[in-house]
Amino acid sequence: MTGTEATETDPGFRECFYSAQDGLRLYYRDYGQPTSPLTPVLCLGGLTRNSKDFETVAERLSADGRRVLCPDYRGRGRSEYDRDPQHYHPRTYIDDIRHLLVATNVHRVCVIGTSMGGLLAMVLAVAMPTVVAGAVLNDVGPAINYRALDAILDRLRDDPPLRDWDAAAARLRDQMPGFPRRTDDDWMTVARGTYRECEDGFLRYDWDPMLLRPLQSDRGESVDLWPMFRALGRVPVAALRGGNSELLTSDTLERMAEEMPAMLSVTVPDTGHVPSLGEPESTAAINAIIARV
Repeated sequence: MTGTEATETDPGFRECFYSAQDGLRLYYRDYGQPTSPLTPVLCLGGLTRNSKDFETVAERLSADGRRVLCPDYRGRGRSEYDRDPQHYHPRTYIDDIRHLLVATNVHRVCVIGTSMGGLLAMVLAVAMPTVVAGAVLNDVGPAINYRALDAILDRLRDDPPLRDWDAAAARLRDQMPGFPRRTDDDWMTVARGTYRECEDGFLRYDWDPMLLRPLQSDRGESVDLWPMFRALGRVPVAALRGGNSELLTSDTLERMAEEMPAMLSVTVPDTGHVPSLGEPESTAAINAIIARV
C-alpha cells in the first residue's frame, strides 16, 4: 500500500507526499476534509505546471465542502525529479495518479484538467472508467494544433536565469500577449507558479528541463484521441477555451460539441492558453459541473 506523509502549514491545505510505484517521492496539496461526503475534485495541471495553479479554485471549492487534491507531477514543483527522462510520459503520470488515489483512499473524482491535465482526464476515463465522475477540460481537446504546441515548447526550452520576480513577471507578459485582461498582480501570481529561486539567487523554471526530451521522440506517434474524449460522454463535461488560444482551435471546440451534445462549451474572451480558472466564465462552468457530481 502506498503511504503518505503530511504537514499542515496553511489553514487552507495540507502539504503531503506519497511514494510512486517506482519509489519517487511525489507532492500534492490536500484541501478540505477527507471525510466530506461530496465527490472530491482532482486538479491536473499542464505539461510543466504544478499545484500552485489551482490555489484559488481549490480554496473556493474546499470552502464549499469539497475535498480537492492538487498533485505536482514528477519533475515539477516539490515532487522529485526522475533520473530517467523517458518516465516523463502520460503512461507514468496515469500510474502516479492511480497511486495518489489509493494513498488518499479516493475512489471517484471530478477532474479539472488544464492542457495536458485535460488529456490525462480523457485517458483516465478509459483506464479507470469508474473513477471519473465529471470533467472540466481547460483549453485542450482531442485535436492539437501542433504549430502552436511547437511555439510553446520553444518558449519552455528557453530558460535564462532572471534576477528578481518583477523580471520574471515582465518576461511572461512579453511571451504571452494573449492575456490583455491580466493585471500586474495576476502576472506576479503566474510568475510565482512558473519559477523557483535557486541557490545562486537567480530564478529559473520550476521543473526538470529533461521532461521536454520525450516529446521529441514521441512526436512521430499517431494517437487518435477522439475515442478517449468520447469515453467522457457518460459523465458531465465542460470544455473551456481561451478566446485567443491557438492550441485549442474554435473548429476543434465546435467538433467536440457536435460529438458530445450534452457538453458545456465555454469560450473565455481576451484569454490565451490557458484560462486561469478564476474568470467569471470559468467559475460558472466549473460550478455547473461540480453541482452534478
